[in-house]
Amino acid sequence: MQPIIIGAGRGQRLGPHTEEQPKCYVRVGDRSILSWTLDAFAGADLKTPVFIGGYQIDRIRGDHPQLTYCHNRDWPNNNILASLMHAEAHMNDGFVCAYSDILFRDTVVRDAIEHRGDIVLCVDTRWRDRYVHRSEHPEDDAEKVLVDGDRVVRISREIAPADADGEYIGVACFTPDGAHRFIEHYHRVASSYAGRPWRNANTFEKAYLILLFQEMIEHGIDIRMAPTHGDYMEIDTEEDLRLANEMWIQDFDR
Repeated sequence: MQPIIIGAGRGQRLGPHTEEQPKCYVRVGDRSILSWTLDAFAGADLKTPVFIGGYQIDRIRGDHPQLTYCHNRDWPNNNILASLMHAEAHMNDGFVCAYSDILFRDTVVRDAIEHRGDIVLCVDTRWRDRYVHRSEHPEDDAEKVLVDGDRVVRISREIAPADADGEYIGVACFTPDGAHRFIEHYHRVASSYAGRPWRNANTFEKAYLILLFQEMIEHGIDIRMAPTHGDYMEIDTEEDLRLANEMWIQDFDR
């Protein structure tokens, strides 16, 4: 199963921390976010990740020659879904993809891989506990899910926080069959909406990954969740970075 890191964007909400370096180079403790990600994949026995880069990709290439690279050259004009599809050639045998601005443990990846579903989203079921400390990233921005048992029935930022069963953390696992369905639905939608508005994206190219997940759910594709009960943090703002350096390291050392 191929690990894929989606890391083309700059991360402007981190302000000066990404002016001179990629977002995944921001340090939590004595390691970069990218280093934490690589350790999590290695701990789950996933080797040789694919890195989808854009902003300062040459620097990452120079520092991490062991990775396989896909270059999203148009990264300022697209979004996570289009960026992920730059790695389409690496998906056929199944893959695990992760956003590049999150911290997560190898246990999260293992739980997703061991799940019986063909498409499994890692979901933090205690997500609101973290948002108590986040004043710069409101709950309305969370990629929230509704579930029936472990089946995801809806994924959207528009779900009311009080109604949500959890937050998609940005890690998803696809078996070969799941990858095939994901690729098939991507190209189906792209053939009709490339360059045009789609769902709540101004153009299909600017769509978030969760919009395709919701599209697939509405077409009867079975998507499951693996609950994380924590074991993850998002670093989207300077406040998040401060919290990570306070809380992630403390929890990790327990």
